[in-house]
Amino acid sequence: MSDNLWGYQPSSGHTAGADLTGFSVEATDGSIGKVDKHSDDVGSAYLVVDTGVWIFGKDVLLPAGTVKRIDTENRTVFVDLTKDQIKDSPEFDKHKHASDPGYHAQVGGYYDSYRIV
Repeated sequence: MSDNLWGYQPSSGHTAGADLTGFSVEATDGSIGKVDKHSDDVGSAYLVVDTGVWIFGKDVLLPAGTVKRIDTENRTVFVDLTKDQIKDSPEFDKHKHASDPGYHAQVGGYYDSYRIV
């Protein structure tokens, strides 16, 4: 993963402003859901992934630095995490996400433990 957890890796193929909503999301060991929303904000770019029935409807917040590659032709985002790593991640909290500055630090701390820099 990249040095900047909250920014897309240059090699990911992400183009600023590209709409990733509805793209399938693939972990290193299989599909985890679809992009529900995303942000390109510098220093706080992310994906919110709706995992559907896979984790009983849990939404997860994935920092953009976890994105390994984006295949725009097949509308698929590949992340550098396993299904279990994502399953065990903190649940997305839309209220804390919008108002609690420590929330990104908490989520970032979880994903930092899996980073390979």
